[in-house]
Amino acid sequence: DNVEFLISANPGSPLLPLAQIASGGELSRVMLALKTIFAGTDPVQTLVFDEIDTGIGGEVAVAVGSHMKNLAKNKQILCITHLASIAVYADNQIKIEKGVSGGRTSSDCRPVAGEERVKEIARMLSGEESEESLDHARSMLHKFGGGI
Repeated sequence: DNVEFLISANPGSPLLPLAQIASGGELSRVMLALKTIFAGTDPVQTLVFDEIDTGIGGEVAVAVGSHMKNLAKNKQILCITHLASIAVYADNQIKIEKGVSGGRTSSDCRPVAGEERVKEIARMLSGEESEESLDHARSMLHKFGGGI
């Protein structure tokens, strides 16, 4: 059997095959919706969402973060994101930095917590660690996340 999902990405748009019209981020968000619906019956315990934030922001990003937080109550979620409004929902946050040394590219991965996490969320929000961005990061972590 073959199954083809048809979606209308915008009000007034016709139903079209998901595989033809969805970006990688949209596919991730459809997968998040399906995994949320079938969470109780799906035996898969670890889910990976790679840049689920592509093409979204604001209220939609907050909703995506909230759905992932709820799904993470019974599953392990690994989410690669550039949006602070999604990252604040994480129980654990890992910062990944690319660098070039001796003509070679490498990546450094390390967990961030406490004030270091506040600074990373602030950087994700505004590109800098200003007093305003640090205050906003703390506020978001308290409101949406598990605190600092």
